[in-house]
Amino acid sequence: MNKLFIIKIGGNVLDNPAALSSFLKDFASIKEPKILIHGGGKIATKLGDQLGIESKYINGRRITDAQTLDVVTMVYGGLVNKQIVATLQTLSCNAMGVTGADGNLIKAVKRPVKDIDYGFVGDIKAEGVNTALLYFLLQQNVVPIFAPLTHADGSILNTNADTIASVLAVALSKHFDVRLIFCFEKKGVLMDVNNQGSVITHLPKKRYDELLPQGIFADGILPKLENAYAAIQTGVKEVLIGEAKDLLKNTGQVTEGTLITL
Repeated sequence: MNKLFIIKIGGNVLDNPAALSSFLKDFASIKEPKILIHGGGKIATKLGDQLGIESKYINGRRITDAQTLDVVTMVYGGLVNKQIVATLQTLSCNAMGVTGADGNLIKAVKRPVKDIDYGFVGDIKAEGVNTALLYFLLQQNVVPIFAPLTHADGSILNTNADTIASVLAVALSKHFDVRLIFCFEKKGVLMDVNNQGSVITHLPKKRYDELLPQGIFADGILPKLENAYAAIQTGVKEVLIGEAKDLLKNTGQVTEGTLITL
């Protein structure tokens, strides 16, 4: 099977024009089929403040009321997405900006209200991905650039970008050998959160299970690791967690970040 890179880029790089420009040059130079998923939370918060729309969070998760939905749709699906697409076009990368609503690429279910009403937030599964259309686009050398938005019942829904990346990887693993890469500001998963040189270069499930009770993993990395193991247990070949500026190394055989396998 052909290789496919599914790459998630988040907050800190998107907020830094020089870092984003460098990252997009690296991304454009990847020869294999590829998909990019981006966030944009800090930019949405900033624009919301300018418009007098306060961002509300519970347990670190954004509450998406009707006004906030307008802001994230404008920022994620418009401002951030189209800037990335326009930049990639100048780098000879035939990017196409999409949300889950475009071509019915990712159908969601509005998150049911339990203890907390998250508002217009979408929950997704691999079965909701339009793999036939995505496969066709990739065969035509089109590079999909996903904003973290999906849809259900005529409404756009705010959806976690890490989750979109993970679900796309699972759905497309039927057609490709997928490496899912989460890019963030650290070198990888660290044995010591205060020491950037303590990267765990390979973290198979057995070693993770041994280290987990020792409390080595910082709270922020745990959801990424849980997403990673969920993905590789449902068909994704490899997941890599690493620094955005190491992207090209992390698409090769000898990686800088943390490679996660079964």
